[in-house]
Amino acid sequence: MAEDDTRVAANVRKGLERAGFDVDIAQRGDEAVVAAEAFDYDAIVLDVMLPGQDGIAVSKALRQAGKQMPILMLTALDAVVERVAGLDAGADDYLSKPFAMVELIARVKALLRRRLPGHSLQIDSGPMRLDTAARTLRVESALVPLTAKEYAILEYLMVNRGQLVSRIQVLEHVWGFELEGGDNLVEVMLGRIRRKLDLAGAGKPITTVRGAGYRFENADQDP
Repeated sequence: MAEDDTRVAANVRKGLERAGFDVDIAQRGDEAVVAAEAFDYDAIVLDVMLPGQDGIAVSKALRQAGKQMPILMLTALDAVVERVAGLDAGADDYLSKPFAMVELIARVKALLRRRLPGHSLQIDSGPMRLDTAARTLRVESALVPLTAKEYAILEYLMVNRGQLVSRIQVLEHVWGFELEGGDNLVEVMLGRIRRKLDLAGAGKPITTVRGAGYRFENADQDP
């Protein structure tokens, strides 16, 4: 995220991290360009008003450098000129200040689901192939039927494969921040996903770390 207001940056970082994202903060536009050229970020939340280089210049510089990660531009309330300039400079979406954290997170997730050209549309793990454009799963050549929520959970685990994700992170990614009975629902859904993977011949790639969360391991080994 590129934001020079330390309070806003801290709040956004907290919200995005609760949603399961790792967040770096740049307080100047030139710092944002250097960081984005050095690291292949999944997305950038970019404030228009930045010292060094403003958000419009940052967006232009990144697109000219061939960087295709989604950019969510933060603009002043009702600043139509800023919004148009940001989109013309290569931003993919904009959000006016002040904003609700749940909307910012929803916008970031929506941008990631679009998978701009240059981003992998498939996630492979052993015999498993997840197509993030078609939102389908195949084990070998067989299509494994998944509900929308089952797919969303599995995609989240596979994108973060090898990493421990908490039950709260799964809930926030799939359902949002508030969900009554959510803990039990995650367990039920994961049980269904595990059975489908096992029956399809993918083994048991999803492990539970008691009291901590879940981890998707590469399904390269025999179960």
